[in-house]
Amino acid sequence: MGNFVLVPGAWLGAWAWDAVVEELRAAGHDAHPLTLSGLAERRATGSWAGQQTHVHDIVDAVERLDLHDVVLVGHSYAGVPVGQAAELVSDRLARVVFVDADVPVDGEPFVSGWPGGAEVVASVEANDGFWPPLAAADYAGQGLDEEQIARIVAGSTPHPGATLTEPAALARSLGELPAVYVKCLLDGPEPPPAAAELLKNDSWTLRTLDTGHWPMFSRPQELARLLAEVGEEQREREG
Repeated sequence: MGNFVLVPGAWLGAWAWDAVVEELRAAGHDAHPLTLSGLAERRATGSWAGQQTHVHDIVDAVERLDLHDVVLVGHSYAGVPVGQAAELVSDRLARVVFVDADVPVDGEPFVSGWPGGAEVVASVEANDGFWPPLAAADYAGQGLDEEQIARIVAGSTPHPGATLTEPAALARSLGELPAVYVKCLLDGPEPPPAAAELLKNDSWTLRTLDTGHWPMFSRPQELARLLAEVGEEQREREG
């Protein structure tokens, strides 16, 4: 069975993975959801957090739990620290899964890949160094019902702004990683350009889900099945 480390995107904590964790554990897998510094229950202890803080949060979790054959999963923003952490735990890694995620580009911050990056920076500056959570209306058209949207909004916390502007640091090309990119089609049919370029590598594969940007809420069973399949595919390759 697989060892899954699940890292949520901006504004979210480990709680965002509850339904996916339940499905994975019911299928016999080990699933470890992670809250990054400065968010959810860790908000008070990590308001100073930068992007490298989040990278080390992930590395520390894998090493503290002494996990091996890890399927490391990053959603949205979390793809940036997950991609960097994957290099640092490569000896413990089975596969990296980027769920509708940004990917790190060496020397570039998270906001550099966003058309509205300047607006994000301005929002952080106007809100005491934090990126404010989305409003309920911002989740429209993403395959979420009212109850799911209400849960996301109620659980979200402001995101530490330095994590968005601190540059990524990569020692080698992400194209060398064994990776899967999961594109959620309601959020657009194509991966972002940096991910599309990486998908040209033989070690990367593309999967799709017919749902929106937050599949851990809108389609948790389908997402859990996809993750379990990814873990099984990797074991078959190694076997």
